[in-house]
Amino acid sequence: MRSLVRGAAWAAGLVLASSAGLFGFSMIEASRIAAQYPATGSFMPISGGRLHYTERRPDGPARGTVILLHGATGNQADVMLPLGDRLAALGFRVIAPDRPGHGWSDRPDGESDASPARQATLIRQGLETLGIHHAIVLGHSWSGALAVNFALDQADFTDGLVLVAPVTHPWPGGVAWYYGPAASPSIGPIFNHVLTMPVGLTMLDAGVRSVFEPQAPPPDFANRTGVYLVLRPSEFTANAQDVFHLEDFVEQQAPRMGRITAPTAIVTGDSDSVVLTRLHSYGSERDIPGATLKVLAGVGHSPHWADPASVVAAVVSVADRADAKRRTIQE
Repeated sequence: MRSLVRGAAWAAGLVLASSAGLFGFSMIEASRIAAQYPATGSFMPISGGRLHYTERRPDGPARGTVILLHGATGNQADVMLPLGDRLAALGFRVIAPDRPGHGWSDRPDGESDASPARQATLIRQGLETLGIHHAIVLGHSWSGALAVNFALDQADFTDGLVLVAPVTHPWPGGVAWYYGPAASPSIGPIFNHVLTMPVGLTMLDAGVRSVFEPQAPPPDFANRTGVYLVLRPSEFTANAQDVFHLEDFVEQQAPRMGRITAPTAIVTGDSDSVVLTRLHSYGSERDIPGATLKVLAGVGHSPHWADPASVVAAVVSVADRADAKRRTIQE
């Protein structure tokens, strides 16, 4: 019996020592990552905090404003780098915020801010401090649901809607297993401070490849976009909460999509292995009145990198339709 007790005590001590070591490693790496990928833009105030954003000013005559909303496991750079300069060259003012809890943005209400509706409210709040009271809203992946919410609940703000490989409808199969424990209020703090960093560092390259398949990731993508920031415990928690709660949200929101009046364009790939193109993109075309759909052959989950010209063309078409709609109302 004594040997059993001693063995159990030794095992418990080993687990505690290992956990403490992994915790220390995670904190050191989180600090290193934060220093290596600092905020590169500006900040706009919101209730209880601030949001980080980057901006491109228009070249030539102004055509309006485009808001770029990034997906899960990322930050503003993922949408700004391939699209920002291209849109600015056509006369658009381009704003790409880090969503609440991502990149360098605050998440003032914790798990409550996982709701796309709450994020839409906070992002609009920040944008209005910059004097932006209406814009075309573009959402990639997770932010398909966020952009749709802008068009529904912030309709007076949303001149037009562009959905890029969006998530918009309930889907079969749930989410990856680790989002549950990572989002859990009880298990999450331990999971995200002990396991996320060491495991995430080994899996990040494979994760990036899966998002771009069948295309290869752009050269030095992880460093250029600072995607390593998501491995910090606070951001991984926010990301897990966003993903874990998304299906319940879109289950409630999807039946309302027929009420969208903003001109809408959808751009997606037919080889997306992350979200189901026929469910989400075709479903959005079906449910949103007047929506157009462009399906890119052989393209995966990142059309904005694989074919940015098609995404920019979608923005221009939506802007043209919004201008025509505005003129009709004025007449």
